[in-house]
Amino acid sequence: MQRRLLYIVNPISGTKNKSSVQEIIKTRTVRASLPFDIYPSVENGDYSFLHHTIEKKKVTDIIIAGGDGTINQVINGLRKFDLQFGIIPCGSGNGLAFSAGLPKSPEKALDIIFKGRVQWTDAFTINETFACMLCGLGFDAQVAYDFANDPKRGLATYIKQTVKNFISAKAYTFKISTHGKEFITDAFFISIANSNQFGNNFTIAPKASLTDGMLDIVIMTKQSKLSMLLQAMKQVGGFNPLQEAEVLDEKSSVIYFQTPAIKITNAMEAPMHIDGDPVETKKQLRIQLLSKCFRLIQ
Repeated sequence: MQRRLLYIVNPISGTKNKSSVQEIIKTRTVRASLPFDIYPSVENGDYSFLHHTIEKKKVTDIIIAGGDGTINQVINGLRKFDLQFGIIPCGSGNGLAFSAGLPKSPEKALDIIFKGRVQWTDAFTINETFACMLCGLGFDAQVAYDFANDPKRGLATYIKQTVKNFISAKAYTFKISTHGKEFITDAFFISIANSNQFGNNFTIAPKASLTDGMLDIVIMTKQSKLSMLLQAMKQVGGFNPLQEAEVLDEKSSVIYFQTPAIKITNAMEAPMHIDGDPVETKKQLRIQLLSKCFRLIQ
């Protein structure tokens, strides 16, 4: 069947010049002899206006040039259709793209889009809100809030906000329910990861996979700031082993395990982000894996 591509380009994500990205898209797709259309992303995430176009023109592929937040909205808005999704990483972190092994170069990303293989990919929900790769509570969510409100983008700004928030980080009390086990812990942050990325090739859940039917849970429990820093380095380096969910060591500096579903009581209303974008936090969170949710070109 003839492929027909529909590109969605976020004109403000990341730090790149999107006009040059669009020119590369046009030149390369014409050269590949594939019919295509280009639309800008929409801030409210409502892509219902594309439903008629997808059906009328028999679109086969949605290609997203943007960051994790844009990817989240597009896939969630269009995943009910029989579509393949491709990514041209243009965000500040590009966590999903890097987890899938996709290059940051638009030209190389397009090479994969034109010739790559399709892989069924997991996602998950938080109280029915869709997530592609990562949800965070606490420290990293506060970084996401401050990063979103900073007029400057890019890795340097992210590092600046991370250092600033590390100095002032506080622990929150959470109740965790999973695999019939329930416990209360004070923690600086909880990461629910479908991918192994925070973004910028910074790995928070080294064992995480987009296709294994499991979510990786990383809980950084309350401890000294020096210990937190050392434990974070161990976690990022892949030195903390996975624990069995049924027999978790609640006294660990880092509690790291896998599960397809988890409930979290967030009584202190720790800040929350989904796929890098700050969202309104909730006191009760029900997190559920969506196995083989969408097809990603890799």
